[in-house]
Amino acid sequence: MKKLKLILAFFLAIFLVACSEKTTEPDPTPDPNLDKASCIGCHTDYNHLKAVHTPDPPDPGGGGCGGEIPHIEPYDRVYLGGPGYDEFKNSSHGQMSCTTCHKGVDNNADKNIAHSGDFIAKPSADAETFCGSCHQSIVNQTKNSIHEQGWGQKNMVTLRSGVGNVPDGFNNLTELMKDGYDTNCAKCHASCGDCHVMRPKAGGGGLYRAHNFIKTPNMVDHCTTCHSSRVGHAFYGVAPGTVPDIHLTKAGYSCMNCHTKNEIHGDGNIYDQRYKVANLPQCQNCHSGINNSNLFHTLHINTFSCNACHSQNYNNCGSCHIGGEGARIPAYLGYKIGMNPISETKPVYEFAVLRRALSAPDSWKEYGTPILSDFNVAPTYKYATPHNIQKITSRTGYKDGSGQWVVYSTCTEGCHISKNPDGSYNNKELYLFDSDCLEWEKAANVNIVVDGKLPSSWQVD
Repeated sequence: MKKLKLILAFFLAIFLVACSEKTTEPDPTPDPNLDKASCIGCHTDYNHLKAVHTPDPPDPGGGGCGGEIPHIEPYDRVYLGGPGYDEFKNSSHGQMSCTTCHKGVDNNADKNIAHSGDFIAKPSADAETFCGSCHQSIVNQTKNSIHEQGWGQKNMVTLRSGVGNVPDGFNNLTELMKDGYDTNCAKCHASCGDCHVMRPKAGGGGLYRAHNFIKTPNMVDHCTTCHSSRVGHAFYGVAPGTVPDIHLTKAGYSCMNCHTKNEIHGDGNIYDQRYKVANLPQCQNCHSGINNSNLFHTLHINTFSCNACHSQNYNNCGSCHIGGEGARIPAYLGYKIGMNPISETKPVYEFAVLRRALSAPDSWKEYGTPILSDFNVAPTYKYATPHNIQKITSRTGYKDGSGQWVVYSTCTEGCHISKNPDGSYNNKELYLFDSDCLEWEKAANVNIVVDGKLPSSWQVD
């Protein structure tokens, strides 16, 4: 009961924080000391912004991960008043003239003139020019980071298209394919401002706290706004039958407790797969001396990835959302163990948890590519580290009559496959077999399905 109250209290806090920016009523009374014929005067006058705003164009659609983007009105996205404005105007950034970063024409009441010429709405899109003069070392780190460039995602498109690895491979895509990537995939990759000044595009965009620069992005409003379907969903225990990650409920961790700024910013190098990034968090960083701390670890610490025992069910991606029908199945909650698909990067583990990321051979047909020429170059199930960790799961124990977890005495009960006298199997559903794959997936996944690779004592056909 105490733990339940803690979880409920936590989610209430999240709700209040997440809604705080949306429920704060703007002050419609402009500062009489500010002239509307100036950047600050205009953008702190809420009613004036409403009167002169340009409505958004029709949404072109295009899908993408994370669900529908919340709509925030154009005038709310650029309003400087409200929480954070005092901090901003007294900060070093607030002491600079607006045109230093945004260019355009100050001291003019005509919106079109003010936003004319070399005006730039999002300076950090050119971080080298607008951020580098003060933050050169960070710009040098981030310019090739996974967060800013999305190299891993781009690399899957280029490899399946048969045009090579990133970065050159992406340049070799057709212009129509690149447009499709920008429309469908690029909304969750961020410049400096998306994390430190604005709401992410996936959260509706616009200024986060009146242009104040936030040194550490907010876990709810930034990190899991973008990393929602496969991280936040699991970490907060949203799915039926799951509970929040133990690192959240027991340790009270936010993302930055494990993912350091040096990892997030990058090191200037291009990594075509996110598990190749230097400085990734490792379970052993905190959980040292566990190799022989129990029978499970003694037998399998160098055989199965940690998540194989300690993950709950997690979201698997369905359709790749590229324009039309994509892979044609919805996302779903599930769990699979298969052969390690990135053994060259994670050489310790023979078996790993896999997440379905279901691109299809014809996923890009709406963008001029009827069939990806080298679709089978990579599996449709990927190495996964779901953020839904529990010490005891259904692979390591069971709930007794009072609802308390009891640890199994051996691995056989909850994880190993065993054959029943009637020919049925226990635990077979935990593993990825060829029969679990759609017909057009089979060739792509031939190296990671467990068919013929399990112990003979399991008697699996």
